[in-house]
Parts: sequence; structure tokens; C-alpha cells
Amino acid sequence: MPDGDTDELRALREAAAAVALDRYAPVAEQWDEQRTPFPHDERRYLGGLGYLGIALPERFGGGGATLREALVVIEELAKQCRPAAFQVFESNTGPAQVVSLIGTDDQRERYLPGIISGETTMAVAISEPDAGSAATDMTTRAVRSGETFVVNGLKRWISNGSEADSYLVYARMSEEPGSKGIGAVIVDADTPGVSFGKPERLMGFRGIPSADVIFEDVRVPAENLLIGPGGFRRLFTAFSIERLGNSTMSLAIGQAAFDRSIAYAQEREQFGKPLVEFQSVQMSLADMAMQVEATRLLIRRAVENAGAGLPDPLEVSLAKCTANEMAKRVTDLAMQIHGGNGYTEEYGIERLHRDAHGWALAGGTPSMQRIRIVSELLGRTFDQRR
Repeated sequence: MPDGDTDELRALREAAAAVALDRYAPVAEQWDEQRTPFPHDERRYLGGLGYLGIALPERFGGGGATLREALVVIEELAKQCRPAAFQVFESNTGPAQVVSLIGTDDQRERYLPGIISGETTMAVAISEPDAGSAATDMTTRAVRSGETFVVNGLKRWISNGSEADSYLVYARMSEEPGSKGIGAVIVDADTPGVSFGKPERLMGFRGIPSADVIFEDVRVPAENLLIGPGGFRRLFTAFSIERLGNSTMSLAIGQAAFDRSIAYAQEREQFGKPLVEFQSVQMSLADMAMQVEATRLLIRRAVENAGAGLPDPLEVSLAKCTANEMAKRVTDLAMQIHGGNGYTEEYGIERLHRDAHGWALAGGTPSMQRIRIVSELLGRTFDQRR
């Protein structure tokens, strides 16, 4: 279907798709089966292609391109191998992008070049055992002590937990209630007092390690303060970019499931004719096409309206909620079209379905996005505790 890409974007898309097919498609199933963390050499390879810094500033080694270019690369890699796409996601739409947007010059100089080259990674640490969707219930603290912050607490569901070289840690920094007391510091993984829980065995997201990150009297230099107490809203506005990356991962999953279903429905025969000749299959394929394309257009609107700035929170929540729900529904329809073959690992449909659920949970669930949508539409907040 028409994609609206410029010639430059189309060339970038084709190049990224070729890397995904030639380099990562042959190993994606094995990495998933064995829960293999994405190899460091492969991360450096992506850095050498310029993908890890495509939307980061040129003066730190990045490409200085727009978010749309980064999302094109994420989408094409994610169709074949989500762990590969995650590297591009994390550097261009994740915590590194937050550091680029609101960090100090010193922080940018220290962290961005290594991330862009693929030598190092940074993960974001927000959720806690009792603070998931209710992020402002977090209890991890970062207390100023002279020229350092002392960090204590435990973060859960941390993608790349135990693998990342540094963590952008959201923490409570004052006695102000709710979001008013929350800020963020950058904590290097090798700082004394940082430790990790055992690797999570997740339904999907295999190849993207997840583990608790534990902070016990961790002393962080004051220059690692990204934003002080009261900056939670600014942090989460920047987090909207990560949600667009998340939406694109879901879009890629849905598109891949749809593409495979189109091919399968024309090749597979039952009752003496191809599956595509059956009206019920046609209805399913049409529903898949509508949902995938609606998602693509919502993401594109949010990206294009953002320009070089931050995206509109309403447009982001509309895109993310639609993308997450679409990926779950479309992969389920794909499994039905493939029948018993869709339930095997051989065709990769069940892997797409497992990963679809993971991206729907990450970065704010569809339920929370729906609440945010209404809040943005009405210009008011809703207290979920009452």
C-alpha cells in the first residue's frame, strides 16, 4: 500500500529491510528460543551503520536526522528481529534521546558518543514492584549529600536490566507528594552498590534482557543529575518519544503478521482452492489491512506534527493505544489464518503474538493510554486513587 515516503526515506527503508532480512532474520528464531541477549558485536555493527545515532546530534557522532528516519529503521528491523530493532529504539527514542533533549552538555559529551557508536547502552528505570502504571507511587530515593546523590531502591521490569552500561533512574528527591518530588539521575552500572536480580523469563521480549536493578547506598556525582524534583512532567513529556518508538515496534509486528498472512493465504490450499478464495479469510485480511494502516497514519501524524520538537501527548497516546491493540488483534488473526501452522514456532506467528503483548505492556498500558486520552481531550486529570 502507498506509504508516503520520500525517495530518501524509501532508500533508507530498503537498506534497513535488507539488513534485517540478510543479517537478522536467519538468527532471530534461534535467539528467541535460547533467550540470547543481543550480541555486543552486533550492536557495534548497527552503530557502524549509523542507525544508533540516526536522530541524535551530529556533534556527538549522530546523524542529525529526524525522528521519522529513526522510526523507519526501527520498523524494518522489528519486522524480522525485535532485539535488533530494540537497540535502535533505545538509542533514538529511549533514554539517550532524553539525555540529548534535556541533559547538560557534560552529560551529552560523556554518554552520547558511546551509545551512538554501539560501545555502550543506557536503559531507563521507572517501574517498581508497587509502582507500575501508578508511577508516581515510586519509593526509590535519590537524596542530595554534598556533591553526590545517594540512591536507594529497587526498579523492576527494566528492559536491558543487567546488560546496560548506565541507567536513567527516576527517583523521589524531596518530600513533596506525588509527582512533585520526582526527578532523575544517571547511574553507571559499575557504581558500587548497584546490583541486579535474576533474569526474568518473559513470555515474549526474548533477546531483550529484563531484570530488577537494585540500588543500595549508591553514590552518584551531582553532575549526573538530569532533572531535579518537580521535573516529572517534563520527563514524561520527553517520554512521549519513547512511546512513538513503542508504537512503531507494534506497527512492525502487525505489518509482518499481515504480510505473512497475505502470502500464506495465497499459497495454502484447502478444499481444492487457495485460502484467499474463502470469504471469511478475505474479511480477516481486510480487517488486518484497516487496522495496520490506521495505526501507521496515527503514528505519522504524531511524528509530522512534532517536527523537530516533542510530540503532542494526545496524538502519542492515540497512536500507542491503537498500535498496541492492533498488534495483538492482527497477530491473533494471523494465527487463525495459518491454522495449526500458526501455532508452531516454524512460521514465526506465535513469536509475533508473544511480542505484541509485551509491547502493549511496556511504556504505559492501553488502559492507561485511554485514561490519558480522555485527560488530554478534556484538559483535566483524574485521581485514580478515589
